[in-house]
Amino acid sequence: MSLLPVTISVDTAVAAERAPRRLARLALPALALVLPVSLAILWELLVDLGVSDGRLVPPPSTILATLSELAATGELSRHAGATVLRVAAGFGLGVAAGTLLGALTGYYALLRRLVDPTLQALRAIPSIAWIPLFILWLGIFETSKVALIAVGVFFPVYLGVMGAIASVDRKIVEVGRVFRLSGPAMVRRILLPAVLPAYVVALRSGLGLGWMFVVAAEFMGASEGLGYLLVDGQQLGKPAQIVAAILAFAVLGKLTDTLIHLLAAPFLRWEDAFGAKR
Repeated sequence: MSLLPVTISVDTAVAAERAPRRLARLALPALALVLPVSLAILWELLVDLGVSDGRLVPPPSTILATLSELAATGELSRHAGATVLRVAAGFGLGVAAGTLLGALTGYYALLRRLVDPTLQALRAIPSIAWIPLFILWLGIFETSKVALIAVGVFFPVYLGVMGAIASVDRKIVEVGRVFRLSGPAMVRRILLPAVLPAYVVALRSGLGLGWMFVVAAEFMGASEGLGYLLVDGQQLGKPAQIVAAILAFAVLGKLTDTLIHLLAAPFLRWEDAFGAKR
């Protein structure tokens, strides 16, 4: 008796079960668009019906027309590219410094007691307060802008790494010592897996602050960048350009946040957390 029909039927059943799951995975990202698209349609209808004149808060059609015009002239790509480069440079420096210092203060309690209080006091300083000093120290050009973004990225990364290492379960560390793991082996096999989920969250938080700090950075006499588009729109009375620049910030911020999430996903497959598979 041949088992081929049975095998084919089982494969067909498995494929039939997987098809809805694949469709669900494709449909889930579309859910994120429901709220913003619904709000955009609602505002467009309110302007069309005359409930609002749309002068101070332009309708989506006007904003899209402004974005299309900026894209056609090449201004959008030029300003967005300048902002992305600044955020990338500041994010790299802030992550490097925050990760290193956070790891050291998290691992060594004495260093944490010595350094952390000062850093927590500095963390409370508003971003705008750093601008005069950075202009005096580093000038008004790119160095001061990148430094300001790096400061914004540094603190959430530092705090996330330090807190994650300091809160690692002592029993797990004791198990590593029982097995006589060396220092590097302890970090690689015990501390790194325990810290990684919190580290990814810290990176995403730091990136979000990096996008916020770049606006303050580009207010420092920038001649290009999305922050410059904001200032230019304010000075020339172009609310559509202001909202278009804000929308560009939102899209770029979401894309870069998604990039970090996707890059980190292969390293977090072992997680069996409440929201990991939902």
